Amino acid sequence: MVCFDADPDCLDALHRLYHFLDGELTPETRQAIEAHLDACRPCLEAFDFEAELRRVIAAKCRDNVPHGLKERIAAAIDHDLAEGLQGS
Repeated sequence: MVCFDADPDCLDALHRLYHFLDGELTPETRQAIEAHLDACRPCLEAFDFEAELRRVIAAKCRDNVPHGLKERIAAAIDHDLAEGLQGS
């Protein structure tokens, strides 16, 4: 049973989940959310999913961008900026 639709503690915990994962909460708030996650399986499952998603994204985004691609993107931006200035 998903509890976050009605429980204000769940709504608060889920609202602050990204801040929790980023380490942007006060120690007191972090402790309160940890206590909630320990007691609420649906919120813990949501936390686990988001934490795993972040790990997967971080792992997949470690690839280096080829230098030629960087150059083409920079040239396209320069071209768009030049056209924008000419059109002004």
